Amino acid sequence: MSIPHIQVSETAAQASARAEREKLGKPSHWVHSTPTQFQNPWTSWRQSWGKASDMLEVMPQALKFLGPSKESIAQIPIQKPTWGLEAKEVVENAQKIKATWLGHACFLVELPSTVAGVRGARILFDPVFSDRCSPSQWVGPKRFTPPPCTLEDVPEIDAIVISHNHYDHMDTTSLKNLLARTPAPHVFAPIGNAPYFKSLNVPASRAHCIDWWDARRVTAHVSPTQTVSFDITFTPGQHFTGRGILDRFKTLWGGWVVEGVQTDGEAAPGARVYFGGDTGYRSVPSSTDDGPETLPVCPAFKEIGERWGAFDLALIPIGAYAPRHFMSPIHCAPRDSVGIFRDIRARRALGMHWGAWVLTSEDVNEPPALLAEECAKAGVKEGAFGVCGIGETVVVDVGEGA
Repeated sequence: MSIPHIQVSETAAQASARAEREKLGKPSHWVHSTPTQFQNPWTSWRQSWGKASDMLEVMPQALKFLGPSKESIAQIPIQKPTWGLEAKEVVENAQKIKATWLGHACFLVELPSTVAGVRGARILFDPVFSDRCSPSQWVGPKRFTPPPCTLEDVPEIDAIVISHNHYDHMDTTSLKNLLARTPAPHVFAPIGNAPYFKSLNVPASRAHCIDWWDARRVTAHVSPTQTVSFDITFTPGQHFTGRGILDRFKTLWGGWVVEGVQTDGEAAPGARVYFGGDTGYRSVPSSTDDGPETLPVCPAFKEIGERWGAFDLALIPIGAYAPRHFMSPIHCAPRDSVGIFRDIRARRALGMHWGAWVLTSEDVNEPPALLAEECAKAGVKEGAFGVCGIGETVVVDVGEGA
């Protein structure tokens, strides 16, 4: 009998934590006693968000959602990924986290290797390689920067992780290609998405749709004699879902924590990565980013920081935030991104959710410029939170800056 390439399980500690949560009854983010509709259960969320008057107010702004100039696009560096796999890099970076930005919210992360000469676990977040983030490739937002490589260029991966079902994060064409690979990766997504993966003919044993704070342990065979393991936990965020007009809030949304595990089953200290997916942080009442310092912020991020203590690397959204009155409950401006960075206690972070599609009215190059300003205002150490080029691999030491 052959051993599966990837094995997924719930550890005793994870099962115990889930059982304790279940004793508390219906979670606050469930609208019903069974998970068929979800909500943001915090005062940082504007409960009236998305009403007709909001839509009418933002419609004139849509005229600004035009393609950027060639000069603006040229400011965003793009390179073919090396994935940190060039001969010299493999040796030097074996004990480090390697994160390759593939545009928008897509990152390929490789955790540190635990055995010399054997790769670490590889996790691909929110892969979207299609030209348009839309139900159709004939209409909808069109990429102004191409993916830095083809789907076929992406190296072997162990897990595909989806933050939520919006088209700029969950792309059917990309997922069909990646999930048909041999060896086949597993996919992890929020609760409510099981019917979608069933429609793609993904076996239920390979599609894991879980709730906030639920976790799984993944063990992958990366060579004939070696395995790598990591724990993956689904964490809260402030957003919404829907791939059509009638399915808003019918599936969940959130971020993910990935934590390396040593071969003896003990968590590798500090081998921790946070992926923020798509989230808001507070609800700003004005058309600018101004607002009283007393505005409530989403408390989930401080709870994440308290649970894990620190993260070696955080991947945090910084774009698609204007106009602020409308977008602030669901998307981070750089000021919010810095707040999340500090709340989760990240040592290093990279900004994402910018540089691929025009989804909102800010200039396409404004997010990284504002991020630098907000980091300086907040006293964030230079180089701790910034951006990288599309296709670039950023290498992060475990425990760096601790």
